[in-house]
Amino acid sequence: MTSIVYHPEYLLHDTGRHPESKERLIAIMQLNEETGIDLHRIKPEPASIEEIRYVHDPDYIAKVREYSKRGIPLDPDTILCKASYRAALLAAGGMIRAIDLAAGGENAFALVRPPGHHALPDRGMGFCLFNNLAIGARHAQKIGCDRVLIVDWDVHHGNGTQYTFYDDPSVFYFSVHQYPHYPGTGSSDETGAGAGKGYTLNVPLSAGSGDAAYTRAFEEILMPAALRFYPDIVLVSAGFDAHIDDPLAGMAVTTEGFGRMASIVSSIADRCCEGRLAITLEGGYDLHALSQSVVGVLEVMAG
Repeated sequence: MTSIVYHPEYLLHDTGRHPESKERLIAIMQLNEETGIDLHRIKPEPASIEEIRYVHDPDYIAKVREYSKRGIPLDPDTILCKASYRAALLAAGGMIRAIDLAAGGENAFALVRPPGHHALPDRGMGFCLFNNLAIGARHAQKIGCDRVLIVDWDVHHGNGTQYTFYDDPSVFYFSVHQYPHYPGTGSSDETGAGAGKGYTLNVPLSAGSGDAAYTRAFEEILMPAALRFYPDIVLVSAGFDAHIDDPLAGMAVTTEGFGRMASIVSSIADRCCEGRLAITLEGGYDLHALSQSVVGVLEVMAG
C-alpha cells in the first residue's frame, strides 16, 4: 500500500506572488483525484519542538516562531506569514509520519510545504524553514533505521541536508543537481568530513542535462554506492524543478524521467531494506509539470 501524507493547513503558508505557493499542492491534489490512483491519505500531526531540535538550534526555532507571528520574512526569498510556523511544524511532522509508515511496510509520499532541504541548523533560506528530511532522518534512526540513504533529485543542491550529515557515516547523502546554480554548493569534491568522509556523493550536472544524464547518474553512480552502503531506509528529497518546463532552472528532465528515477530508488529500497521508502516534496514551480511528475512518481510507488 502507498500513502500520501497531506494536511490542508499547508495551504495557509501564504507567500503571496511567489513561486513556492499553495497552488503547487492544489494542482497536485487535483490531478491525483482525477487519476484515481489507489492511495491511502494520512493527515499528520505537527512535529514537536524536541523533534525540530534533532536538527535546528533552539534560538533559530524561536526566531522562526517570532518572525512568523509578525509576518517578517527570513530573507527576500523566504517568506513568512502568521500561519507559517505551524505549517512548518506540520511539514516536518508530515515527513516523520511518512517515515513511520515506511518503517511499517507502507511506502509514503509527504506532500508538504514549506520545503526543507536548504534549511541549515541556524538559518532558513531558499524558501525553506525547517529541514523536513533531515529531521525525518534523525527520527528514522530513533525508531531503529540506523543506516539512512538520502537521495536528493531537486535541481538545487540540498546544502542544508548535506551540512547536517557531513561528518556522519550513518547517513549517506546523494545529490544530483544543476551546477553551478543556487545555492552554490554541491561540487563533486564535497565528499564528507572526518568519519563521514565518503558518505556524501554529489553529481553536479551542467544546464540542459536531461533524462539520459540523470538515468546514468542513478544507474551507474547511485545504485552501486547505495548497494555498498546497504541502508535500513531510503528517503528522497523530491524536487521537480529539473523538469524541462520549470521556470527557475535550466534542466531538461521529462515527466517520464522522474518516473525512471523513482523506479531506481524504489528498486534500491526493495533490494536493501524490504521496500522502506519515504519521499518528501521539495521544489517544482510549473504547476502542470509538477503535478504530472508527482503523480507519475506516485504511480511507480503504487506499482
